[in-house]
Amino acid sequence: MPSADRRLQPRRTPRQVRAELTRERILTAAAHVFAEHGYAAGTTNRIAERARISIGSLYQYFPNKDAILAQLLMRHLDRGAWTQADQLDLSPGTLEATVRALVRDAIDNHGDDPQLLRIMIEEAPMSKELLETIDRHSRERGAQVRDLLARHPDVHVRDIDTAAELIMFTVELNTHKLMADPRTIPVETFEKELVDMVTRYLRGDR
Repeated sequence: MPSADRRLQPRRTPRQVRAELTRERILTAAAHVFAEHGYAAGTTNRIAERARISIGSLYQYFPNKDAILAQLLMRHLDRGAWTQADQLDLSPGTLEATVRALVRDAIDNHGDDPQLLRIMIEEAPMSKELLETIDRHSRERGAQVRDLLARHPDVHVRDIDTAAELIMFTVELNTHKLMADPRTIPVETFEKELVDMVTRYLRGDR
């Protein structure tokens, strides 16, 4: 709904360095407040106090805490670009290392405080801008994975597009789940088992 989307839009787009720094202070403060107090108790007053600005100044940038959380999730997604994908060695015998790089990148990108990660996953309201950011992230990541699978000589799957979608879904979903509650499985064990599973699938092991 357009009215709901307007509730989630930042009120002010920074055009000066000081304004951008203030916006970043608000987002950083909100991340700490949500992680420490939870979303229900993470009020805009607490965020403003943590950012050391007045509540009026906060409202110049964001209309409510829903808009702040939506921006935190979009920032999380935008910072999750796989920048090292083009530098991987795709020579024969490197498939396991390639898969490990993909899994490790997903783990590193979800290294936020577990409580904050759970809040972003469970509480962030879905605005049009956020949905577009999620879709763009998915398409860009999918293109990278498809390209790697198509060029790697050790990959033996029936359909590259389907394999790329399956791997993305498997890695992203399981990484989100683990990093939101890292007590369930040691991260090192999770990484090893997921790398082994995906590598065997891509090799066509039966």
